[in-house]
Amino acid sequence: MLLVTRTIRLIKNTGRFIKRQGLRIVLLCALIACVVLAAAVGDAHRQLGVPISLAGLASAASTAEAAPLLMPMPTRYQWPIEKGSSLSRVVLQLGDAGVIGSPLALKIYAKIVAKTTIQTGSYWLEPSDTALTLLDKFNRGEVIVKRLTFPEGWSFLQWRQHLEGVPQFADSRDLSDAQLLQTLELDISHPEGWFFPDTYSYTGSDSIADLLLRAHRKMLDTLDKAWSLKAKDLPYSSAYEALIMASIVEKETGLAAERAAIAGVFVRRLRLGMRLQTDPTVIYGLGNQFSGNLRRSHLKKKTIYNTYVIRGLPPTPIAMPSAAAIDAALHPADGDSLYFVARGDGGHYFSSNLEQHKRAVRKYQIFRRAKNYTSTPQ
Repeated sequence: MLLVTRTIRLIKNTGRFIKRQGLRIVLLCALIACVVLAAAVGDAHRQLGVPISLAGLASAASTAEAAPLLMPMPTRYQWPIEKGSSLSRVVLQLGDAGVIGSPLALKIYAKIVAKTTIQTGSYWLEPSDTALTLLDKFNRGEVIVKRLTFPEGWSFLQWRQHLEGVPQFADSRDLSDAQLLQTLELDISHPEGWFFPDTYSYTGSDSIADLLLRAHRKMLDTLDKAWSLKAKDLPYSSAYEALIMASIVEKETGLAAERAAIAGVFVRRLRLGMRLQTDPTVIYGLGNQFSGNLRRSHLKKKTIYNTYVIRGLPPTPIAMPSAAAIDAALHPADGDSLYFVARGDGGHYFSSNLEQHKRAVRKYQIFRRAKNYTSTPQ
């Protein structure tokens, strides 16, 4: 019995010893692994901290299938990362282009430090960059941001021409307006007036649809807010009609101080059932037929936009109006003027009756063909 007891005790002590030694072994192995890993990371950090090479980018650019399209600059290059690209793919492309010398080391390092997420867009590759700084740029999304400005009063045609002048949006030139609207998935039948004139930022990963949708949302927000604060008893049945009026006001005057007065004339004419008789609508309706010289025959030409012929508003806006023009259309100035004539200096002379207006026309007629001439309701 004593022997059995001693045997059991020996077994227990042996177990405890093995457990203690096993734990020590595990801890020792873990410590060795950490030391090895730290050494590996440190070695990779030193390798990846070497400045990148830009010498091979010229040859890489000549083989579009082997590497992304590169646009050389005096001392730096743009490197585009396309949508859906993984870090592995980008690192391989950088290695193939001779930019970095250790693609595998960068991939392993990125996994160790949990920086495998990259963001699409174009990035500057600078001579001072290293593989590590590139990884940081891609991970943080330090993309190149460009800007495109659309002036107030431009038509959708002018917007398209402006966009198609940017290489990354140039492929849209083969689309009709209807096809382009289809890609935007917008529930509108005509694009005019629906995009807010402003300066927009974009990156290399943006499409023409991305930019236009931002401009459309901004116009919707601007119009909705202005419509909710509109003056009472306006002759518009919808916010869209106010947008049409705003586009006419935008094209009629470049003077901010005159917008509400111009809107007031047109609102009073609408209430009285008078034709608007505004040249910008005629010009818009002529389209490519207009060569820059508005003739009397044009005023008689029947189009759905010719407000010398039709009554009321044209069927769509004729330009992209500013927030100020929208505000003027929804808060027209009070008064009794029903006519105005361009003075030739960018401003207008307003009249409340036809006789007054005829005298003003005779006085300012000499400026009728001036470069900045705008229309005169008759």
